Amino acid sequence: MRMLGLTSIVLAAGLALGAPGHAQEPAAAPAANATAPAAATAEATATPAAAATPAVADPTLDASGKPLLGPSKTIGQPQDSLFGLQEQVTPNGREAHWFHNVILVPLITIISLFVLVLLLWVMFRYRRGANPTPSRTSHNTAIEIVWTLLPVLILIAIAVPSIKLLAAQFKPAPDNAVTLKAIGNQWFWSYEYPDHGDIKLTANMLKEQADVPAGQRYRTDVDGPRLLATDQRVVLPVGVPIRLITTAQDVIHSWAVPAFWIKLDAVPGRLNETSFVIEKPGLYFGQCSELCGARHAYMPIAVEAVSPEVFARWVASKGGKMPTPKGAAAAPAPGNEAAPAETNAAEPAATNEAAADNAAAGNTTGN
Repeated sequence: MRMLGLTSIVLAAGLALGAPGHAQEPAAAPAANATAPAAATAEATATPAAAATPAVADPTLDASGKPLLGPSKTIGQPQDSLFGLQEQVTPNGREAHWFHNVILVPLITIISLFVLVLLLWVMFRYRRGANPTPSRTSHNTAIEIVWTLLPVLILIAIAVPSIKLLAAQFKPAPDNAVTLKAIGNQWFWSYEYPDHGDIKLTANMLKEQADVPAGQRYRTDVDGPRLLATDQRVVLPVGVPIRLITTAQDVIHSWAVPAFWIKLDAVPGRLNETSFVIEKPGLYFGQCSELCGARHAYMPIAVEAVSPEVFARWVASKGGKMPTPKGAAAAPAPGNEAAPAETNAAEPAATNEAAADNAAAGNTTGN
C-alpha cells in the first residue's frame, strides 16, 4: 500500500513537469506562423517596385510592334534594270566589286572581242572562194608560244587578287566580334547569339495579305519586298566585326546576302565560319542559295544593321546582355584607388588578432 502511494506521487510529479512542455508547442506555432504575414507583406511591398521597373523596349519596332526601318530602293535588295552587282557595304564586298569591274570585266571583254575578230578573219580569209588551195602548214612556233604564254599570264592576272580576296573572306574574326549562328531548316532560318545571353530567333517569310487568314500578320511595304520580307529580322551592329557560323538541321542550305558579299553553305553536322564588317546602317535582304527542297525559294534573309548603341538596347530588349571585354575590370571610384591595398594590408593584422583571441579563449577553457 505504501509502495502504491509512492508510485502515484511519482507519476503525478512527472505529469506536472511534462505538462508545460506540451503546452508550449501550440503556443510556438503562432509565433512561427507570424513571420508569414510579415514576409507576405514585404513581398507585396517589393512586387510593385519590381513591376514599376519598365522593360527595355525593342528599339527597332514601334509601339504596335511593326518595324521602324523600311527597305531602300537603291541598296540591300534587287533592283529593276540594275546592270552589275548590288552596292557593297562590307570591305570584302567593295574589294570584290572592284575586282569584278576593273579586272574581270575588261579581261572578259578583250578576250571575247579578240576571239570574235579571229573567227571573222578566219571565216573570210580562208573561205573556199578566197583560198581554193588550202595551206599545208602544220606548225607555227611563234603562234604556239603565244597561245601557251598568253593564257598563263591571264590566269596570273586573275589569281593574284582572287587569292587575296579569298584569304580575306576566311580570315578569322577577332575576339571582339559579334557571333551570329545561322541554322538552316526546311524551310526557314533560326538564329542564335551565343555571346549575348544565348538569344534565339526564328525567321519565316511573310506572306501576302491574300494568302493569310484575317487577323494574321502579312507583308507590308515597310517589311520589305515580296518573297524577301521576314517576320523576324537579324539585327547586327555597324562597324563591328561579325563572326558568322552556319549549320543545318536537315539538308544543305546556304546563307547568302549579296550586299555583304556573303554566301556560306550550312551543312548538317558541320560548322562553317566566315567574318565581315557592315559599314552602312540599313536593311539588307538575301535568300537561301542552295537547292534544299520544295520550298527552297521561300527562305528569305533580312538583316537590319544598326549602330552599336541601338544594338545594345536591342540585346537588352531580348533578355540578353552585352559581353564583358576580355581583360576589362571595373574601375575604382575616384579617390578610392588605394582602398584595395589598405584592405589587404589590414587583413593579416585582423587575422592575427582573431587567432590570439581564440588561443586565449582556449587556454582559459583548458584551465
